[in-house]
Amino acid sequence: MISCVIIDDESKAIDVLKRYIEKVPFLELKNSFRDPLLALDYLQKEKVQLIFLDINLPHVSGIDLFKALLYEPLLIFTTAYSEFAVESYEMRAIDYLLKPILFDRFLKSVIKANNHFLSKSHNLETTERIEKEELYLKSGAKIHKIKVADIFYIEKDGNYLVFHTKGEKILVRKNMNQVFHIVNKDTFVRIHKSFVIALRHIKVIHGHKVVLVNDQSFPIGIAYKENLMSIIN
Repeated sequence: MISCVIIDDESKAIDVLKRYIEKVPFLELKNSFRDPLLALDYLQKEKVQLIFLDINLPHVSGIDLFKALLYEPLLIFTTAYSEFAVESYEMRAIDYLLKPILFDRFLKSVIKANNHFLSKSHNLETTERIEKEELYLKSGAKIHKIKVADIFYIEKDGNYLVFHTKGEKILVRKNMNQVFHIVNKDTFVRIHKSFVIALRHIKVIHGHKVVLVNDQSFPIGIAYKENLMSIIN
């Protein structure tokens, strides 16, 4: 369920959105407001996941109201004016609905919001899983237990792989063809014949180079760039 509120100074517009929301099983209306200042006070105390927001409001514009929030819920603008559309997309609004709003257009918009919400939830679950995930790496006579989240990159060194982590380097007798038997393709990507890097630790991609958060720089091989950019995009 996606919790939502409506903020609009027109009671008829609120009534239309209420009827539409009642028809959508994954939406849960928490409140509605005609006064944006009351809405702002409510939203500073109660977090919701989606806001249906008019732009032309008394006392404060919908845009300024959203910018004043201490967190960033999903946003769908509902307005009779089209001139703020560009600014709304700069604010990463899910959609910009022009009044009068028809139900099929509303439905398309909230499905987009739901897909975004599910994707965000999946990414959060993936991050939480990685934070907990551990590997056992055999290096000579020793077996090292490391956190996957601590691996910056993996480097080819002859018939070995070197796992570069936050605390140490671990030499493992494996080759590059075996690297994705050890780490997951969802969280690591090969960028060069000699390097596999952790997606979570990428800081900058510029031209044919990748810089990680520890400021180490790596070349991007021509054969690997298309795959890297498709993953990033």
